[in-house]
This record gives sequence, C-alpha cells and structure tokens, in this order.
Amino acid sequence: MSVSEKLLPEFDREFATTRKFLALVPDDKLGWKPHTKSMELGRLAWHLSDFPGYALRITNQPGIIAKLEDLPKRRSAWVDKNRAAILERFDTDLTAGREALKGLPDAAWDDPWKMEFGGRVVFNDARRIAFRTIAMNHMIHHRAQLGLYLRLNDIPIPGTYGPSADEM
Repeated sequence: MSVSEKLLPEFDREFATTRKFLALVPDDKLGWKPHTKSMELGRLAWHLSDFPGYALRITNQPGIIAKLEDLPKRRSAWVDKNRAAILERFDTDLTAGREALKGLPDAAWDDPWKMEFGGRVVFNDARRIAFRTIAMNHMIHHRAQLGLYLRLNDIPIPGTYGPSADEM
C-alpha cells in the first residue's frame, strides 16, 4: 500500500470533520472573538477554509512563498463573507487536494518542501512532514479552536473522535 493510500482515510475523516464544524459557523457572530488577542470567529473559519488549498499546494508544488505586504489583505479576506462563502472556499480545493494526494508517488513524499514568509524561511523539511504539520495538524489545531468558539456561543458541536458532550 502506498503512502498516499495510507493517508487517504485520515484525510477524508479529518477534512469531513472540519467541514461539519464550518457548517455550524453562525453568520451573525463572524466578528465575535473570545479575547482581544484572539482571531474573530469569521477570520478563524476563513483560515480553516485554507487547508484544502494547503493540501493541494503541498502535494503539487515545491513550496509556498508569501509576501509580507500580502498579510493585511489575507487577514481581512474574510470580511463581508458568510458561512456559505466559507464552505464554498473549503470545497473548491478539497477534491483537487484529495486527487493530488491520491496521485503522489511514494518517492515524492521525501522531496524537500519549503515555506517562506516575508523573505524568512518558516518551514523547510520533507513534503511528508509539511503535509502532516501544515495540512493536517495545523488544521486540527484551528478546528479545536473553532469548536471552543462555537461552544462559547452556545452552539452544539459535533463529535470529533467520538460523541461530543452535546451528542451524549
């Protein structure tokens, strides 16, 4: 069994769970945040909609170069969006990301993969580590954050690796 074949069930499970959380994002609470240093709920949900694209770029590009001057635009890209736009963005790259993962040969998992931000290298390791760290673990981290945001707004959350307290 190839590396990709081993990863596909986890990819399908984790991205489907993330989509369930995004489907609960309330349009009337997008500007809400639990603390002054926290992201707004809408910005967090918009960021979660990045991850199918990350999976696609990690599997079919040698890296990502982000410019510092693009940061303000990226941080405000969620403004004037709603749940439907967030889900559409998430779904747009999901199928392509899955297909790219499915078609990646085993040898390509050891290829170098680099992410630069503002001229500074923030990640430089094998593609397999990039996929695990950026496309999967990073998404799971922010999904947990979103779950807390939803909980603090009295929105019942779905189970992730078993039933949630709301489903018991």
